[in-house]
Amino acid sequence: MHDTDTDLDALAARLVASGRYRVQRRLDPRAVITAPDGTPTRLGLFVDVETTGLDPQKDEIIELAMVPFTYGLDGRIFEIRPSYQCFQEPSVPIAPTITAITGITDAMVAGQRIDQAEVSSIASDAALVIAHNAAFDRRFVERLSDVFITKPWACSMTQVDWSSEGHEGTKLAYLAAGAGFFYDRHRAESDCLAAIELLAAPLPKSGVTTMARLLERARLPSWRIWAENAPFELKDNLKARGYRWNGESNPNPRAWYVDVEEAQRDAEIAYLRKEIYMREVELLVHRIDAYNRFSDRA
Repeated sequence: MHDTDTDLDALAARLVASGRYRVQRRLDPRAVITAPDGTPTRLGLFVDVETTGLDPQKDEIIELAMVPFTYGLDGRIFEIRPSYQCFQEPSVPIAPTITAITGITDAMVAGQRIDQAEVSSIASDAALVIAHNAAFDRRFVERLSDVFITKPWACSMTQVDWSSEGHEGTKLAYLAAGAGFFYDRHRAESDCLAAIELLAAPLPKSGVTTMARLLERARLPSWRIWAENAPFELKDNLKARGYRWNGESNPNPRAWYVDVEEAQRDAEIAYLRKEIYMREVELLVHRIDAYNRFSDRA
């Protein structure tokens, strides 16, 4: 005799109600999250890539997934549209460490190529592109297709204050577990669908949808302040304050930098002049918005 879904759901509810257990459910893909009710919607596009490594200048995409979905400006997610997923054979064999993480082998990608025209066609209508760690995915997909350069972006990992909502980490699988479900990890399409489920769900403390919080942050400008030629002996001060070092081969300076919100801009410039340079100095400051955020153009 086999348990029916109803029997299993009832058993799961009893376990949770006991207060002694937490139940994880497998994520079942669904086409509708909230039934359309006539609310004007926009098209979102969640993207995820698996790659041969971490460096977008030399490593290559081996899998791309894109999942379009409709959302309202209030943060409700309505329909999930058919996804696009494709492997791509890189110019070098896939390292065993990458296969161990992603499950992708040389045999799986042999002879496979991502159709750039199809990618551009799918992405062209998106009002917003989202990734979980957009600073990684955006740099890779912009090399694949120029369409991603023209789009505003948001990051479900860094632009949601997960810690204030009670989470101790920001990895996708960890957040999914906190929301009560599990999925096939480190496969691009599964990652996209899991992230959209998180965006649609209410946050545990505030009760607003994750997508609503993400839209709030994505709409706000921020500022990148560069501490060029800062005294070497004060690098630990900068690091402790949240500055990061740009040592990559990109158009930006090889220097320490920090991203701050509009309200913190003047105070941060004053800090650098007083505590780091100890004199009046003109600083390189870049305005960042959703169109250049997470790219090398910021």
